[in-house]
Amino acid sequence: MSDQQRIRVLSVDDHPLMREGVAAIINSQPDMTIVAQAATGAEAVEMYRRHLPDVVLMDLRLPDVSGIDALVRIRAEFAGARVIILTTFEGDVEIQRALKAGARGYLLKSTPPKELVETIRHVHGGKKGIPSHIASHLAEHMSDEDLTEREVEVLRHVAGGNRNRDIAEKLFISEETVKVHIKHIMDKLGASDRTQAVAIAVRRGIIQL
Repeated sequence: MSDQQRIRVLSVDDHPLMREGVAAIINSQPDMTIVAQAATGAEAVEMYRRHLPDVVLMDLRLPDVSGIDALVRIRAEFAGARVIILTTFEGDVEIQRALKAGARGYLLKSTPPKELVETIRHVHGGKKGIPSHIASHLAEHMSDEDLTEREVEVLRHVAGGNRNRDIAEKLFISEETVKVHIKHIMDKLGASDRTQAVAIAVRRGIIQL
């Protein structure tokens, strides 16, 4: 198969070992090739412009911006960009953010190589590439009520070890208002206390520690 006919892939990850592993898997396939690699979001946009790959494999955590931000920047210039998120994070909120931003696929780094290359072929062919366990994980939280921006802000302060009084001072609100926010947060997340609320929020990708 000539290089023109192969699926041309851009791999974006800040870990050299991960990039090399992905490159080895892709380059061993007869119908695909790695055309470029990037370690940051800015590099990802630059490499996309330069190589116009068929499919991008994008990590969520990059040193400069999030993978979702990089995806948004690429799609702002190239509306037809086909991006697959490849990450260790399986929080439903993060998956929803990625899909809303236009990701065509979402894979975990624990995915077997065979599934990775199949997903690249699916996405290249215009289909979505979302494994069934991730789809069911999304469906599980579909009816959950989202936290407001203010509630997420309060929760970040809780996660940082701040007491209600500290949070009230930092956000210029009363201590009573902080208590109300925390009660709403715990109700929405189904948490029995502050610590559990933080743990659930981190697992679901609502906040990052």
